[in-house]
Amino acid sequence: MVAALTPVYRVDELRAIEARHADLPLMQRAGRAAADVAQAMAGDRGGQIVVLAGPGNNGGDAMVVARWLRSWFHDVVVVFRADAAKLPADAANAFRAFIDAGGLTVPAPPIGKPALIVDGLFGIGLTRPLSDQYVELVNWANGTGLPILALDVPSGLHAETGAAMGAAIRATATVKFIGLTPGLLTGDGPDHCGAVTVHALAGEPQGASLGHRLDWSALAAMLPAALARGTRNVNKGTFGTLAIIGGAEGMVGAALLAGRSAMRTGAGKVLVGLAARTRPALDCNAPELMLRDAETTLSANIDACVIGPGLGTAAAARRSVERALALDVPLVLDADALNVVAANPDLRTAAQRRTAPTLATPHPGEAARVLSRSVAAIQADRLVAAMQLASEMRAHVVLKGCGSVLAHPDGSWDINSSGGPALASAGTGDVLAGVLGAMLAQRLDAKTALRYAVCLHGAAADTLVARGVGPVGVAASELADAARELINAAARE
Repeated sequence: MVAALTPVYRVDELRAIEARHADLPLMQRAGRAAADVAQAMAGDRGGQIVVLAGPGNNGGDAMVVARWLRSWFHDVVVVFRADAAKLPADAANAFRAFIDAGGLTVPAPPIGKPALIVDGLFGIGLTRPLSDQYVELVNWANGTGLPILALDVPSGLHAETGAAMGAAIRATATVKFIGLTPGLLTGDGPDHCGAVTVHALAGEPQGASLGHRLDWSALAAMLPAALARGTRNVNKGTFGTLAIIGGAEGMVGAALLAGRSAMRTGAGKVLVGLAARTRPALDCNAPELMLRDAETTLSANIDACVIGPGLGTAAAARRSVERALALDVPLVLDADALNVVAANPDLRTAAQRRTAPTLATPHPGEAARVLSRSVAAIQADRLVAAMQLASEMRAHVVLKGCGSVLAHPDGSWDINSSGGPALASAGTGDVLAGVLGAMLAQRLDAKTALRYAVCLHGAAADTLVARGVGPVGVAASELADAARELINAAARE
């Protein structure tokens, strides 16, 4: 599976790749690749192209872009506020080549609106907010409302964490050199990067990485046999029995949503153990679900368990979580189950001592409670937070949000690219929990199950949006049918 997924590199890994290829003209290759994209974006509209060049190697890339665009007879204005004598060696060479070719630099953007703005102020090395002189340029560029092409990473965006450090370019497109970094894919990254293209510069493969980008087209092409349903001599037991524990008073719908989603994404049999004292005898929208009380369900012969959707945090919830942690089957800790674990050190220890796979699906608030940190701290570095959760809980974790981050006990990690604002509504997390439970019941290993569940969940939302159902008003209950359709389409192809 890994070979077909796009690698994502930490910044220090990219630096190591650059160092290994120091003998190659990487800046020249980067500038030419970006110039091609810039020319395509400018098209035949005419007008100026304003290139913002910074004081480091990102500014050197911008100078190469400007030189190529001038050679193609574009009207190019380079805004450069740094001291040319202090440029790094490669950037200084690029600056001299631009000047020698007849180029000039100016300290401020021209009056009037250009056809395109190229952002080459700061690259992946930026780790602090921009100074005032560059904030002014960023605000000018964003305020024009015109297309912006960012080189390597939008200036002001942290390439590792995806946090916008104050003022940051909101690009229409970003040309990423060598390989992706996490910050383009999670947190503020997707809103600032626009359409991202990767330009290898040094040939393939670029180097080993523990991180990968998840997209449904790649995963669908590698659909596991259990999901493809290619064997005819099977029965419901082949695809597992899943228990879902949750649904306290006033929250029964959460457990039912999870159950319906699990049924529609392949679980052979689904038992829903409800914590509410007053329980429905039947789910009229999914009569195939077997509704029981939580305690009875936890004693059943099952292949996987999800606990947490609508569970609540009362004493009974704690007892249910304790029993679930003792089960020798793959276990998903979702929603209130995570809150219960966060509030009870003995349950945290029990989770760490499990030998069967444990999976956790926190949103930033739940992650903050488990790690005893603030939500702001979690969001400031989502990858590190997810990896810390995976290590401390000995679990496969998805930290939900924009660019959901998956972290695994072996140190590997993924960032999901599917989904979007359509998922920002009540119940969508319960659907994800059910889909994940279904993958485990069908005996996918924990890492594969989490990858497929998270990416499929987002892709289902994308499918609905593409059909005009959303992003406004997509109900969680609509996702399961779209997910089922995607699995079956992948199986047919």
